[in-house]
Amino acid sequence: MYETLLLETDPRGVATLTLNRPDKRNAMSGQMIQELTHAASSLSDDASVRLVVLTGADRHFCAGGDLNWMKAQISADSKSRAREAGKLAGMLGALNRLPKPLVGRIEGSAFGGGVGLASICDVALADPGAKFGLTETKLGLIPATIGPYVLARMGEGRARRVFMNSRVFDAAEAEALGLVQVAGDLDAAVEAEIAPYMNCAPGAVAEAKALALKLGGAPGKAEVDASINALVTRWESSESAEGIDAFFGKRKAAWVR
Repeated sequence: MYETLLLETDPRGVATLTLNRPDKRNAMSGQMIQELTHAASSLSDDASVRLVVLTGADRHFCAGGDLNWMKAQISADSKSRAREAGKLAGMLGALNRLPKPLVGRIEGSAFGGGVGLASICDVALADPGAKFGLTETKLGLIPATIGPYVLARMGEGRARRVFMNSRVFDAAEAEALGLVQVAGDLDAAVEAEIAPYMNCAPGAVAEAKALALKLGGAPGKAEVDASINALVTRWESSESAEGIDAFFGKRKAAWVR
């Protein structure tokens, strides 16, 4: 059904949605963004699904946005850039509003958009060896469309420690930032999160989650539109072109000192 995802549902109604581009450390391409949006809609409508586990293939969660996809946006026209940024924002919003519990199972790398995906999970469980980073600025980009969700998860004060400096941080710091919970036995921790939901009324769970999002001030249209515009503006900058070109040219960007 999908080319960049794997989707399996067990007899309990626990669906495992796996990002499946292991050769790219599960970086999000345009196709994966579209498939994740479709999967969010399908899982939302499937009454047999009680809970969703989001994970990545080959012991990596998600290395962020695919840089070939990013490079294409830099050379595209403004309408195409806005359309692609809107698709990314729409995917994040669809997963954030998923009317089922969403449990993140994180190991390996979670960079850029991977941090964004962790931020929209109801609980994100991380292997102690996992690495995290909002690595966009070293490429001349910014964590734009994921920004509303990262700020909602971490809070502004904690987010500002890692939001602008592209610093890679470990699972212990990610836990201190409020992003994840570290689990020594990842599979056992996921099962421990699943078990209580098997005793809960699915409709009540969905309504409770919707209420939590409403009362907690989930990002609205204004915030999402601002994040889309920020990403499009950044794609149009000379810094983003230089950063992506330096990455593919395996050289230091002009601003590196």
